[in-house]
Amino acid sequence: MSKTPRQILVSGGSSGIGAAIASAFAARGDQVTATGATAAEVDAARRRPALAGVTLRALDVRDGEAVQALVGGFDALDVVVNCAGVIRRGAEHDPAAFAETVDINLNGTMRVCAAARPLLAARRGCIVNTASMLSFFGGGLVPGYSASKGGVAQLTKSLAIAYAADGIRVNAVAPGWIATALTRPLQDDPARAAPILARTPLGRWGTPEDIAGPVLFLASADARFVTGVVLPVDGGYLVA
Repeated sequence: MSKTPRQILVSGGSSGIGAAIASAFAARGDQVTATGATAAEVDAARRRPALAGVTLRALDVRDGEAVQALVGGFDALDVVVNCAGVIRRGAEHDPAAFAETVDINLNGTMRVCAAARPLLAARRGCIVNTASMLSFFGGGLVPGYSASKGGVAQLTKSLAIAYAADGIRVNAVAPGWIATALTRPLQDDPARAAPILARTPLGRWGTPEDIAGPVLFLASADARFVTGVVLPVDGGYLVA
């Protein structure tokens, strides 16, 4: 007898790490909905072969009513992965840019978690958030991103405690230096890329697919006694 497909929501799943995660769940037979911040992002994602079979929706996680409407449209949810995020190197010292970065990365994660809690409780589901190496380190060019990702790590631990009585596990991955559009300026600058690679014991940039596997684990029955974890996926960067 075939198993019933799980219902998966990946916010920020139209590109980069989120798209790799959405694709990995879909490849395992799950029914996946992935969101992009704008209609243009969603249209671009629909042209990506790797996202064939993934339902794509536009969602601005700053909009609480939109989050509630999208999540409320599901009849069931088993897994929520929060990948929606933004980084604005240099600009985040402006208080308005700082606040917007935190609103997307941290508050947006909380909005999705809170909206999904009743559905996840009904299925004893789980949440996987996206933290960062900058959950552990400061970032002089990105105070908003660093603050928000530090907040995601603490939010993950707090919700793991708060949601445990509902049977919901809450974990996070903390990606290291991953080759995506967000890190393209660093990859293209030898003076900045060289120290990153020199400190990374595995000696390379990570790929979005490198993050997808750990997310699948944290969302699986194999991790049934794992909650409140912020798992570095960084090629050893954090311990070097």
